[in-house]
Amino acid sequence: MKKQLAAKYDHHQVEANYYDEWLKKGYFTAGDKSKDPFCIVIPPPNVTGKLHLGHAWDTTLQDIIARYKRLQGYDMLWLAGMDHAGIATQAKVDARLKEQGISRYDIGREKFLEHAWAWKEEYAATIRKQWAKLGLSLDYSRERFTLDEGLSKAVRKVFSDLYHDGLIYQGERIINWDPEAKTALSNIEVIHKEIEGAMYYFKYQIVENGKELVIATTRPETMFADQAIFVHPDDERYKDIVGMHAINPANGESLPIMADDYIDMSFGTAVMKCTPAHDPNDFQLAKKYGLAMPICMNPDATMNEMCGKYTGMDRFECRKALVEDFQARGVVDHIEKHLHQVGHSERTGVIVEPYLSKQWFVKMKPLAEAVLKNQEIEDEKIHFYPKRFEKTFQQWLENIEDWCISRQLWWGHRIPAWYNKDSGEVYVGEEDPKDIENWVQDEDVLDTWFSSALWPFSTLGWPEDTDDLKRYFPNDVLVTGYDIIFFWVARMAFQSRYCMKSRPFKDVLIHGLVRDEKGRKMSKSLGNGIDPMDVIDTYGVDSLRFFLTTNSTPGQDLRFTAKKIEASWNFINKIWNATRFVQMQLGDEDITMDLSHVSIIDKWILKRFNDVLKNVSENMEKYEFALVGNELYSFIWDDFCSWYIELSKAGLQSEDEKVKQATQSTLLIVLQGIIKMLHPFMPFVTEEIYLSLPHEKESINLESWPMAADIMMSDEEMFAVRQLLSMITAVREIKTDYQLKPSAEIEVAIKDENGSWKTIAEATAAILMKMCHAKWTVLKEDEEMVTRPILGGTLSTPLAAMINVEEEIAKLEKEEKRLASEIARGEGMLNNPNFVNKAPAAKVESEKKKLENYRRQYEIVKEELKQMRANLK
Repeated sequence: MKKQLAAKYDHHQVEANYYDEWLKKGYFTAGDKSKDPFCIVIPPPNVTGKLHLGHAWDTTLQDIIARYKRLQGYDMLWLAGMDHAGIATQAKVDARLKEQGISRYDIGREKFLEHAWAWKEEYAATIRKQWAKLGLSLDYSRERFTLDEGLSKAVRKVFSDLYHDGLIYQGERIINWDPEAKTALSNIEVIHKEIEGAMYYFKYQIVENGKELVIATTRPETMFADQAIFVHPDDERYKDIVGMHAINPANGESLPIMADDYIDMSFGTAVMKCTPAHDPNDFQLAKKYGLAMPICMNPDATMNEMCGKYTGMDRFECRKALVEDFQARGVVDHIEKHLHQVGHSERTGVIVEPYLSKQWFVKMKPLAEAVLKNQEIEDEKIHFYPKRFEKTFQQWLENIEDWCISRQLWWGHRIPAWYNKDSGEVYVGEEDPKDIENWVQDEDVLDTWFSSALWPFSTLGWPEDTDDLKRYFPNDVLVTGYDIIFFWVARMAFQSRYCMKSRPFKDVLIHGLVRDEKGRKMSKSLGNGIDPMDVIDTYGVDSLRFFLTTNSTPGQDLRFTAKKIEASWNFINKIWNATRFVQMQLGDEDITMDLSHVSIIDKWILKRFNDVLKNVSENMEKYEFALVGNELYSFIWDDFCSWYIELSKAGLQSEDEKVKQATQSTLLIVLQGIIKMLHPFMPFVTEEIYLSLPHEKESINLESWPMAADIMMSDEEMFAVRQLLSMITAVREIKTDYQLKPSAEIEVAIKDENGSWKTIAEATAAILMKMCHAKWTVLKEDEEMVTRPILGGTLSTPLAAMINVEEEIAKLEKEEKRLASEIARGEGMLNNPNFVNKAPAAKVESEKKKLENYRRQYEIVKEELKQMRANLK
């Protein structure tokens, strides 16, 4: 039964009811083994809060692919899931406990984890509601969480396997330390920001000769842990003092003066203090020369007992107090303002402290090399869209450093390592030690990205050899932002290669970031964030989805513009009104599809539909959704709504039932095809419209991708229709220019490109009369007339009495200039070897035809100008 569309498009009403019904009927549940499989696993959102516009963009892109693949007849699995987000979630739970006047240390680990799981359930429910609001066609029956039992088992196995293969080790290294979260961070969890600091130049007295050395530092507070002073062995200024000692002004200790070619003789005073536990480069020097590595700070970045009267001070308070004391003692030589890049924690925002710590690390080089090797094999490599991001991916793997995977948190995967209480022996395994009472498990948890790196296969049941794993791995495509290529894509690549001996997915579609209208990144500090749920309430999710996915090319950032979302809403409204027109023409009775008596106009729209379908299908496969959106928008708004619906009225009003039926069939074929092509972008309104038209399935979700219409149209026929449209446009322009009413009847005559008068077909003359009240006639050469260029010639009308010749010349001169510009553009493009050799052949041929057409029109306009100017004289 057909559904009657409401008189006005109301997105609230259209988007209110369908989603629950779709889930209930299992439209998104994968598993039809009669079809070829296609799989996407969702990049799991963190259970730290609500989804933002970036999530809306990312998930809508995936939903477009998923819905498109279902229409193509695939067994489409789009697997739902969420990430526990260790540091971020723990920080949120800590903040909530703080509001209640307690800390996690007051309640202990087990009780804290109860609060964390409660947080997870609360925000997971919110995220599912937002997924529903976005219309995401997820398979919830397979939903996973990075801390669920199955994924925990996978994590323990991978850790154990990597450890026993010598690829995980425990060691003391300088790591990035977050003093607020009190945990280690990996390098890519540190954001470097340029801030204004100071370069402090301090005087150190040499013990042996009483002279002074001036040494520069940006971090005076670390001086309590200094172990040596270094100069370059070739530096003539300091050769004589190598082997001597200088007094550390912070604590009075005697520091050996040593030489190493690591020192940059052009930087500062070319003398460097060495603080092994608080600087990665100093750490390497200390290892080389066997220096001690004491730490002068507590984990919360307060100064420890090494620091004398400064003990207990915050690191920056200590810096200020120490410098003031040095100034009073005459230790300060001078202080310079200094702009430098300083690392900040991605999660808490505090300045990161380089800190010597015993942590767990993954040995990355062999894992990265395996991925890079397979990137050279076409059937084994990960294909990036756009391709340029493959280079970003490869460069990071080529320059990779070992990965610090331990975190000093409670929320996360506890490291499966135990220490024997008596012997100190380390045991690593998937299961607990048998005599568990004699062992103590490592307190730390794993970096969140460790479990996320297993996502493409752990979600499908690995390490068990499940049916889903065999059927859906490797995944077909991953959709993600360019900002987490290092965080996530690279890690999934090497973990899949290690665990599965395979790439994790065949394709990666990379998108950018959502920015505000001024191009700024959205953030709380700027107050320019947009809640997608608010946008949905105002414009509807179909409008938001179409805007998000058709206004930026792959890999590029997207600027959020309310006007463009409003334009999307207007586009949907246009389709809605067009559907209501078609409904009225079809009536309540089912029509028999019959194209045997189609008019040339029917053939034109069907041919255009076929061309659009071909281009849309090709661009969908390449993930070029902006090109798809532009193609559909232009075809639907201009060709179908603005032209064909008006032109179809002649056929619909025909007394010949066969002609009327052909036009009705054409309207229905094209509209149904449009709705199916738009469905991946606009799932709700396309369902509503689908059910309002004659339909075979109970839902558009069960439909197939449209087929090309069975129609043949010659180039001559296509040219005739295109010329007719240009005639109508020309007549309307003349009426507008000369302020004539649209209903005013005028006479027109047509010349071909050679300047000869030509007759037009009776059917064309009838359409011209109906569409713009223009009657075809024959004009005399000596008549004064208004002329406009049309496709393949000119259109003239005898309006001599109304003509302002000078105005008409000005208009033609403007047109001459426009055409000259188009010719120059076309010639420039076709003379460019990069374009001719690299662009698709169809595109090159299209540009050649455009250029030829512009040249012809240019000659016509020049001739008309010549005649006009002669008349003016």
